[in-house]
Amino acid sequence: MKFFSHYNEKEKALLELYSRLFTMNGIPNAHDIAKKILDQAIEKSKREGTYNLPPNFGDILLGRQKPENSIVERKAEMVRKTLPQKIKEGVREEDIRWWWNLNDVERQMMLGVDDFYRLTFFINQIKSGKTAEEAGKAIWKAHPIYTDGDPNVKPKQSPIELKREDFPLPVELKDRVNRYIKKRTNDDPEKIQVELKKFSTFNAFIRKEIKAGKI
Repeated sequence: MKFFSHYNEKEKALLELYSRLFTMNGIPNAHDIAKKILDQAIEKSKREGTYNLPPNFGDILLGRQKPENSIVERKAEMVRKTLPQKIKEGVREEDIRWWWNLNDVERQMMLGVDDFYRLTFFINQIKSGKTAEEAGKAIWKAHPIYTDGDPNVKPKQSPIELKREDFPLPVELKDRVNRYIKKRTNDDPEKIQVELKKFSTFNAFIRKEIKAGKI
């Protein structure tokens, strides 16, 4: 992995934001961890050729604005192919616009932070005496899992036998899901935990709530 010593203003702001959030959550070496995740996000963004996507990419996907060059248009066409199935999953235009108008490094960092929290959760489960398989299953029960690809595609590796309702959620739903979980947790944290126990995975619970019009 490369380590980047020079960040643009957006990347500096991301480093400051996540360093502060990690510190608030009592995570040791908050700045170093945020920097490592940021460097990984930048490296992945550049490797995948999405580092220079324009800040209106979501509007381009929706046909509200025109792409500035053929490279952006080709990327837009690739993403558009995944949208029909995502829309069936409950993704709305505002979700597409929110996610894809973000800076690409910011998107990658969000996903990297998710990975970090899941890894931390996994390690804590192991320390509590769970087997690796049990800890893996616990992750799917405790966290929403997302994909930036086709949500119809079953993950190649998972600690449980996934049914269709358990499959990763479209990443465009992330903001709506986060806001819903925060509201439910603030309103009645015990009730949502009781409801979650009835489902095979967190994703199955979220899909049920989407179909019910609650998210």
